[in-house]
Amino acid sequence: MSASSTLLASALTAVIAMSAAAPAVAASKEKCYGVAAAGKNDCAANGHSCAGQAKLDKDPAEWKYVAAGSCTQLGGMLQPGSK
Repeated sequence: MSASSTLLASALTAVIAMSAAAPAVAASKEKCYGVAAAGKNDCAANGHSCAGQAKLDKDPAEWKYVAAGSCTQLGGMLQPGSK
């Protein structure tokens, strides 16, 4: 096996291994609305398209990933709320 073939096989193996681990990570997290600090949200909401663009602390329309089962304990909601 040539060096370039070995490198390609190693890269492909790494990609497959990472994609297999993704569902396990996703299963251990949940979206929690109303707990993100300003600038600390995890994704789009309120008309913006990126993480880190929340304007207010604990905006009920902004969300952050938290450990599964902990959202309501943190004072958050599993569905977006209203202002």
